[in-house]
Amino acid sequence: MAKQRQQTQPNATVQGGGRKRLSPTTFIGLVIIFVLLVLVALPTVMLLFFGMLPTIVAYFIDRTQQKYAAFSVGGLNFCGVFPHVLELWDGYHSIGSALGILTDVFSLVVMYGVAVLGWALFSVIPPVVVSVLTVMAQRRVANLRTSQRHIIEEWGEDVAKSTSGD
Repeated sequence: MAKQRQQTQPNATVQGGGRKRLSPTTFIGLVIIFVLLVLVALPTVMLLFFGMLPTIVAYFIDRTQQKYAAFSVGGLNFCGVFPHVLELWDGYHSIGSALGILTDVFSLVVMYGVAVLGWALFSVIPPVVVSVLTVMAQRRVANLRTSQRHIIEEWGEDVAKSTSGD
């Protein structure tokens, strides 16, 4: 019976590897949108692609399902790239202007520097949260022990004894 149950309920990680796949129509739609963006706004696509490289790397490096590294790096990386995209849109929207921004050392330091801050946040915040939660849990245990002592003083030692020792 157990073998029948195993065969009728396949493991999800074996079949799909735990990863969602795009349907063919969704994939074709995304390819069409990307091609249209390249045809209409190639300088913007160039600037976004090369400016957001740290986010792309973070997405592929992060093996967790939630992709928290990509979110933390990507949010700050986009904040660093966006002013340069606005500069490109405000000025002459050409490949030469995009290359001018991409070859400017200050622009690259801003774009990639804030991505480094995203990596730093991704690395530093979880241990800090764990430390805070540990201190809060220890404080709660100390408060409960104090309450327990007060109850034992008020009601006597018989309150603390277990009755399930029959």
